[in-house]
Order: sequence, then structure tokens, then C-alpha cells
Amino acid sequence: MATDIFETRESQVRSYCMNWPAVFEKASGCYQYTEDGTRYLDFFSGAGALNYGHNHPELRDLLVEYVANDGVTHSMDMKTPAKRRFLETLEQLILKPRNLDYKVMFPGPTGTNTVEAALKLARKVTGRQHILSFTNAFHGMTLGALSVTGNSMKRRGAGIPLTNSSKIPYDDYFDGDIPDFIWLEKVLEDSGSGVDKPAAVIVETVQGEGGLNAARMDWLKALADLLKRHNILLIVDDVQAGCGRTGKFFSFEEAGIYPDIVCVSKSISGYGLAMALTLFKPELDVWEPGEHNGTFRGNNLAFVTAARALELFWSDDSFQQELGEKIQQLREGLEKVSAHVKDSTVRGRGFLTGIWFPNPDTAGKVAAEAYKRNLLLETSGPEDEVVKLMPPLNISSEDLQKGLSILEEAVLAATGQHGEPSRLRPPH
Repeated sequence: MATDIFETRESQVRSYCMNWPAVFEKASGCYQYTEDGTRYLDFFSGAGALNYGHNHPELRDLLVEYVANDGVTHSMDMKTPAKRRFLETLEQLILKPRNLDYKVMFPGPTGTNTVEAALKLARKVTGRQHILSFTNAFHGMTLGALSVTGNSMKRRGAGIPLTNSSKIPYDDYFDGDIPDFIWLEKVLEDSGSGVDKPAAVIVETVQGEGGLNAARMDWLKALADLLKRHNILLIVDDVQAGCGRTGKFFSFEEAGIYPDIVCVSKSISGYGLAMALTLFKPELDVWEPGEHNGTFRGNNLAFVTAARALELFWSDDSFQQELGEKIQQLREGLEKVSAHVKDSTVRGRGFLTGIWFPNPDTAGKVAAEAYKRNLLLETSGPEDEVVKLMPPLNISSEDLQKGLSILEEAVLAATGQHGEPSRLRPPH
């Protein structure tokens, strides 16, 4: 099939298609199909935007019906039945059961849009400018979100100084040698430190792009407590780790914390449609009408699929329990695969996980070998030293095991080993 137009007309800024040159035509569940009918097992899931797989049939049929009946597609922030149903469903199935009282803001439809809204709101509420973020953080590609991102290559793309932000060490950055938050606590309590009190601290509970570093729950709790004592807002960026990817709907639930602001995007639509939410405590709702807006903040197609996805997967605990079993299967499988490479370790949490390799070149080789075997997965970390797996949350145990087996073959091939794979089996 012709691919010349991609090479001659599309910008060099493209990335994923550089490593996966196939032309994908169809997709269903955890599989994508090329124009010539070749099937690929997808452990990439649209960078985490497809938590329930490709083209879930019930969501697809509901979407087709809505469009066929001339349902409103674009509405800015006007009221529609689709928006009403989404807000009511979010309130009843997600917020109330978790005792979370958040106002819901629809910023622009992407992850970086919700981060920008959160940073702006924190500064507006507190009257302070500075934001603290963490080493190896990634929060988006627009200037505000980029200012709190750690990756030097992405920061260089801004072309201007990125200011009003400082980086502090993420959990275990010093390998446990320095007590957590010692620097932050000292400078906040010392009037002579010369460090301005920040408006907020923004954190990912699992650093998806930064190398799958997963914060401990007690570390997150200590961070929340410290910020509360000093009247600093806590922003949790749940764009990639949220919507069930770490095992519960919000990735911070296990820590027992109540963030001031939560950024949600990627899989909130349930179907891969562009949608983002900025959730915040009611007392922080100090916006003037239209003070922050966006043309595509009223994506009714996403409202339709998002409401139904919440009903299908989060109306009770059954899906979460099944997910927990598969998370255990994935973790055990990755531990066995990791054992093939000395000093490699399993990183991440839930279905946002992977393997760190001591040789930074290994992960890219593994991903390439996986692609040869029709498995899609990406790399992560400051040197792309981590193989990153994000299977759909509703994947079958059999397909999950198939992916693990292919990964094992890819690791053996990438590291020049010729031994037999461990023949991992799905749980009974």
C-alpha cells in the first residue's frame, strides 16, 4: 500500500509511526489490523486513551445512534442532554461513592489543556505564581504544562525560558538516602530561604512518560499533609494513570488523599474521543464566566460514550475486582520476563507498568522485536530505558498472556539469548 504521502507531506515531528510503519485500517478490542489484514496485539492503547480497547461495540453502537438521530455534536459550553447525562453519571457512580465533592470544568479536550487550567486556577486562587513539580515529570506540551515537565528534550522545544516553576525530587529519587521532603519542608519553614511560597505542587502518582516511577502511598499521603499545613494546593495529574489504569478509578484513592485539583483526560471518554476534565474543590471555583474557555470543550460525542462507559465498568465493584486479578497476572508475568536480564526491574503500578533495563539501549530493541512479532508497546524514561505496557483494562486473560509471551520472546531476542522462554501460562 502507498505510504509516500506520509513521508513527503507529513512533518518530521511525527514519532510513533517512525517505529511502527504499518498502515492501520481497522481496530477492535485489543487488536489493530493493517490494510493487508495483518493483526497486531495492542499494548499501547492510544497512549492510555483506550482503556476499554478499540471500538467497544456497545459504545460504538450508542455513538452511531446518536449521530444518526442528529444529536448535537458541538455545543461550546451550552447545556445538552448528553452533557447532563454525563455529569449525573459522573456524580452518582464516581464522585459520591468516593466522597469527593468536586466541581467539574470542561477545558480544551486534551491532557495538556486540563493541566493548563489547573495551573491557572491555582495561581488565581492563591495569588501566588510559583508551581513546584517533580523530577522526571511529564504534564503536557503547551508552555504552562511544559514548564512543570522535567524532560529536557521536550522543554527545549518551547524555544523560550520556562519560568515560574521549580523541580523537587520525586519519591526515591535519592534511593532512600535522604529523608523525603527534607528540602521542601525546610525552605517552607525558613523565612530566610529565599524560596517563594508556591501556589501549588503538581504530581503524577505514576510517572507514565518519566520511566514508570510509582510513588508509594505513604509518600503521597505525607506530601498531601505537608501541603495542607502550609496552605499550598495539591494538583494530581491523573491524565494517564486515572480512569482505572492503576486498579482504581483515580490513582490516588489508595493513598486516602483528597487533592485540591485533579486533571483527567485520555480515557475519560471511554472511546478514544477527545475529552478532558479539571476537577476541583467547590471553594476553588473562583472563575469569572469565560475567563478560561475553549472551542471544543463541549464534545457531546465524548459525553455520550463517557457516560455509558462509566455505567458499563464502574457501576459496581465487579470490573475493579476482575482488573485486580489481571493486574496480578501482569505483574507476575513481568517479573518472570525481567528475570532473563540481570539487574532489570519491574516498574509502575496496575496496567501502567513495564520493565527497566540497566542498558538504556535494551528497551528500544525489545520494542522493535515486539513489533516484529505483532505486539505494539512503547518505551519510557529519560533515556527510553523502560519498556512500557498499557494493555486495555478489559483484555482477556488469554490475550494478556499472549502479549506477555511475545514480550518474553522479544526480550530474549533483543538481549541475544537463545534459551527457551518460560512458557508462561494464564491463571486457572
